[in-house]
Amino acid sequence: MAQESSLVTGIAGRYATALFDLARDAGQLDSVAKDLDQLSAMLADSADLVRLVRSPVFSREDQARAIAAVAEKAGMSDLVRRFLGVAAANRRLFVLADVIAGFKKLLSHHRGEALAEVVSAVALNDAQLAQIKSSLSSATAGNVVINAKVDPSLIGGLIVKFGSRMIDASVQTKLNNLKTAMKGVA
Repeated sequence: MAQESSLVTGIAGRYATALFDLARDAGQLDSVAKDLDQLSAMLADSADLVRLVRSPVFSREDQARAIAAVAEKAGMSDLVRRFLGVAAANRRLFVLADVIAGFKKLLSHHRGEALAEVVSAVALNDAQLAQIKSSLSSATAGNVVINAKVDPSLIGGLIVKFGSRMIDASVQTKLNNLKTAMKGVA
């Protein structure tokens, strides 16, 4: 556990580690991961939910009631609902996105997987993701799990974050580098 807890740090890391330990001890790692994926998607889709968890304007009680209602409506497990209640009571909902990321990191490490984040200008198809996964798998002995995201501002290309390495082959970065180089000439 000491090795796993060093993977995540700060407030979010402490909460992610606590949730991971509770889920592991209860044998609910998969169900908690599913609930957190659902919560992450809800945060991505709802500006109001983001405002609720990040804004200090809402009272502790209002946040606790609202997040409990969201978790109940979504059919989340009792463990996740209680965890969200504790986070709300301690005014820590603002780190929820980081807690989810930390939990995923701990879960991947526990399963012997390596996490890779791939950001592209357009959604990648299954064949492209499989090719990236194959290339990254050759760099590590474990299974690679890809978290694919889309960022149209990249214009084209990819940004791949794998462990402590980052490969930025986006058109946006190349244009920025060219712009910087051109300023040096003038």
